Amino acid sequence: MAVEGIVDEAVAKRLLATVGVSPGLIIGKRGKDYLLKKLHGLNSSARSFPWLVLVDQDRDPDCPPALIAKWCPNPNPWLCLRVVVRAVEAWLIADADGLADYLGISTARIPFQPELLSHPKTDIVHLARLSPKKEIRTDMIPAPHPDSPKVGPAYSSRVIEFVLNYWDIDNASKRAPGLARTLRKLRVLKNKLAHDHP
Repeated sequence: MAVEGIVDEAVAKRLLATVGVSPGLIIGKRGKDYLLKKLHGLNSSARSFPWLVLVDQDRDPDCPPALIAKWCPNPNPWLCLRVVVRAVEAWLIADADGLADYLGISTARIPFQPELLSHPKTDIVHLARLSPKKEIRTDMIPAPHPDSPKVGPAYSSRVIEFVLNYWDIDNASKRAPGLARTLRKLRVLKNKLAHDHP
């Protein structure tokens, strides 16, 4: 699989585990631009090997199918290129019960349609501000300085902890259509893999 960063890596691993597949080689974790530069080579590799590639849509105005057509106009059958609307955090927010439990807040605070959010990462930080758990706030909320990062010092490790121990993917897929489509695509590829390589 190929991912933008360590949070996306944790999400991708959970996706594969959910459909009963173990990850092999993992590349990327150097940001979106690096991943897009590698996409041609990944697509070539996907003639023979299955690849899951997760890329955030971010602020790009094009819809995911248009982005896929632009970035990889002739995808090979084993390439599972998924554009996450707008960032992988939207899929985490989609599990309202799990995220509310992790943060210690009411589910009523969790946005109902996370894939419509402009900046899901910012929304998770905002939700962390509401947490009664001091350690959550300390780790996930940035310092109040103009030049400070947009997330807290242990944001990624906290989100990964949520992904690995709290995130209910089946629950999340009910509120995130893109996640549901990704799971369906992975299950199709798994069945094809079992058929072609019993």
